[in-house]
Formats: sequence, structure tokens, C-alpha cells
Amino acid sequence: MSLHDRGQQLALQGVVINIALAAVKIGAGVFGHAYALIADGVESLLDVGSSIIIWSGLKFAAIPPDEEHPYGHGKAEPIAGLVISLIILCVAAGLAYESVRGLRAVEQQMPKAFTLVVLVGVVIIKEFLFRRLAKAGDDVASTSLKAEAWHQRSDAITSAAGFIGISIALAGGPGYEVADKWAALAACAVIGTNGVLLLIPAVLEIMDTAPSRDFSAAIRATACTVRDVKAIDKCYVRKMGLEYYVDIHVRVDGSLTVRRGHAIAHEVKDCLRDTHPAIRDVLVHIEPA
Repeated sequence: MSLHDRGQQLALQGVVINIALAAVKIGAGVFGHAYALIADGVESLLDVGSSIIIWSGLKFAAIPPDEEHPYGHGKAEPIAGLVISLIILCVAAGLAYESVRGLRAVEQQMPKAFTLVVLVGVVIIKEFLFRRLAKAGDDVASTSLKAEAWHQRSDAITSAAGFIGISIALAGGPGYEVADKWAALAACAVIGTNGVLLLIPAVLEIMDTAPSRDFSAAIRATACTVRDVKAIDKCYVRKMGLEYYVDIHVRVDGSLTVRRGHAIAHEVKDCLRDTHPAIRDVLVHIEPA
């Protein structure tokens, strides 16, 4: 299974799971008089949309290069991550607004105890999804999958906050009905912070920011193992979706023939792609040492 196919499969699984969770949470919230659970269910509906965005971004990013997009369509992947980050920020703002409205309501209803069981189950499922997506995002270096992973953890945080709030309300009795609203409001700050932290790398990738120095250093070291390569002058690396494009300037003996210089360029390209499978293409420029 290719990296893009694996990401698309995880995104589609997220759609199914979030639809089921949304139905359970909203239903339990309505019958259990738990605002935090209703808000959490609405967020799960948004998760369905975000999973579809991730799936679409990865599917579009997998389209091969064409005349209009000679470097491929990989930018669709960080754009999907950018959209998810903005969704997280909007969700945080929306939940905060509704929490404040709930706090100002004249009549307050005590949440039902059974909603705690639902929230525990939600936290467990969401944390499992976070770990699975985070690992996949790290394995394939996917900005959008990492964003979706933290979106799932944001849901877990919201549910955990709801659990704490409802527990306080039930333990405190009359007068403590608003505890779940305060808990949801506190969770909004955490969710908003995650949204900002995810927004930054998505923007940086769209702007072709260079990857880590360790990765660039590894590319330079690999190129230097090729016979007749004297040194590396310049090395530019940019990320396109789940893959990398490399522009490298290689110094060789100035007395070599053009044919040998051309052969060295191909050897450098093949060596880099074989050693680093994430590299899709390499442009080699030969310079006299």
C-alpha cells in the first residue's frame, strides 16, 4: 500500500467513526441534559468534514505531475492541513461562545450521570485515533494527517473536560449545574492553542520552507559517497506533499569530460533516491572543483 493510499484509508475510517460518535454524543447530550456532550457531538460532525478534506487532499496530492503541474500536486496535502487547522480554531471559538451563552442562561439543568459513561468511551476512542493518526503522520511525514491527529486529541480534551465538569456538577448538586460549561470553556483554550500550533507548519510548508537541517545534512552526506564527487556547493530541499524535491550543486574535477560529468549527475540522483525513498526527484548541477 502506497503512502497516499494509507493516508486515504485512515481518513475514510475517520469519517465512519466520527459519524457514529456524533450520533451517540448528541443523543446522550440531549437526553442527559449535558451541554458539554452536545457541543462535543457537534464537533464530531465537523470532524466528518475534516476527514473528508484530508481524504480529498491526499487523493489530489497523489495525482502524477502533468504539463500544468510539473512538480506534481503535493501542495494539496499541506493545504488540507491548513484547512483543518482553521477548522479547529473556528470550533474553539464557537464552543467558547456557546459556553459563555450557557453560563448566562437563566435556567440551568443538572446533567444525567449516564453521560459520564459515554464521555469515558469517547475519550478512549479519540485517544486511540490520535495515536494511530499521529504515528501514520510521522511515518509518512504528512502535515494533514498530523493536523487531523491533533484534531482527534482536541476532541478527547473536550470530552475529558466535559467529564470533569459533569462530575463536579453531580457531586456539588444544585448550584453547580454550570460546571460543565466552565469545563468546556477551559478546553476551548487548549483546542485553540493546538489549532495555532498546527497552522504554523502547514503555512511554512506551503511557503517551501526548508526541512530540518538533519535531513539536508543527510542528503549532502549521501551525495558525497558517489565516486568523483569532491564536495557539495549548494543543496536546496523542499517538501511537496509526502515527498521531497532536491536541487543540488555538486563539485567535481574540472578536467573530467562532459560525458563523465553527466554520468556523475545521474549517479548522484540515483543514489539519493535509493537511500532516501521520500525523495521524488533530484536536479543535479555539476560545477568544477
